[in-house]
Amino acid sequence: MLDGLDHVQLAMPPGGEVRARAYFGGLLGLVELEKPAALAGRGGVWFGLLDGRQIHLGIEEQFRPNEKAHPAFVCGALDSLALRLEEGGHVVRWNAALAPRRRFYGKDPFGNRLEFIEPSP
Repeated sequence: MLDGLDHVQLAMPPGGEVRARAYFGGLLGLVELEKPAALAGRGGVWFGLLDGRQIHLGIEEQFRPNEKAHPAFVCGALDSLALRLEEGGHVVRWNAALAPRRRFYGKDPFGNRLEFIEPSP
């Protein structure tokens, strides 16, 4: 009954927009999207993926990072991305439990868990 996934929303603490832009825009290379005028006053920031899907970072007053639940991003240059994140001061944890697809886990600047996985064969 579902046709696909449009966007994923992650929470961040108030005032986190600068760090979100540095991580998602700077390190991950995502393009920032303009939020609709009706939502712009709420804070937060949105980013677009190449396939048209989106990542929304919204303000949560009582913020607590997601340490288990997470989005999984497909990346054809997994090793390069891991190196870029490590050089940016972010911990990368490789996981071979679901081989043969390679993947690693990391955290955004707010502590939310993220997965990065190579494309399906």
